[in-house]
Amino acid sequence: MKSKILIPLLAGLVLLGACKGQHGSEEFVNNSSSADSVKVADSATLAAPKLVKTADMRFKVKNVQQTSEHITTLTASYHGLLMHHQVGSSELRSMDIRKGDDSVIRVTAFNTTAYITVKIPTDKLNDFMNEVGRMGIYVNNRQLDISDKSLDYLAAKLKLQSRKELVSQQKRGKIIIKNPANVLLLKDDMVDQQIDNRQIDDEVKNSIVTLSFYQSNTIYKETVVNDDPSAYNLPFFKRLIGAIENGWVIFEELLLGLANLWVLIIAGFGIWMLVRHYRSKRPAALAKT
Repeated sequence: MKSKILIPLLAGLVLLGACKGQHGSEEFVNNSSSADSVKVADSATLAAPKLVKTADMRFKVKNVQQTSEHITTLTASYHGLLMHHQVGSSELRSMDIRKGDDSVIRVTAFNTTAYITVKIPTDKLNDFMNEVGRMGIYVNNRQLDISDKSLDYLAAKLKLQSRKELVSQQKRGKIIIKNPANVLLLKDDMVDQQIDNRQIDDEVKNSIVTLSFYQSNTIYKETVVNDDPSAYNLPFFKRLIGAIENGWVIFEELLLGLANLWVLIIAGFGIWMLVRHYRSKRPAALAKT
């Protein structure tokens, strides 16, 4: 009789324990799944850091103009954007060699350089830099910089979320902002943070590459008009005839000047005669005394 009562009791205890164990296992599964979801979210956040890459290169080429055209074509093939392109030549020294009375041969030494800034998709940055490096004779400098803006991006995102929540509470009447200008400033700040994050996204997606290259100094010869006025003179015999004519003109002017002074000449001659006559009579008078 006792055995008949104990058997159902033991069976009930076993079933109760099994149910509790199943319930505990379900809680463990749920907790583990939620923990796994948190880990997945964290890993997803860590797997996408906001790394901004910038690169620059300086190298020597055979021809600056041709290399500029090749880089422009290469940038378009990589779906990049040409942001800055500048080509310039600076004169080092020059010398003029006289070729004739009115022309000279001007020899000029100058160097040519170019500066190009492009925006290239980050996943194609290394391939682009390698192809550009093969265009040069040799590379003077090649540099790659990586800036981690993950924290800046996260800070702006969290601030934006908090401001959105504040605006939402203000709309629902939970928070009252007395000055309407503060609401406008808050919304403007939210717009600025959105723009900053979009700019970071663009910088992560596309890298800025600065290229500077040059070629060997170039010698250029050209025949130009002589710009020295002193070089333009008449032939010798023409200048000699001109000198004689100028001398005769000066002699004529001298005669005309003397003619204009005839009164002074006569007066001077008269004074000279009186002085001479006085000097000739004075010794005779002294001798008589």
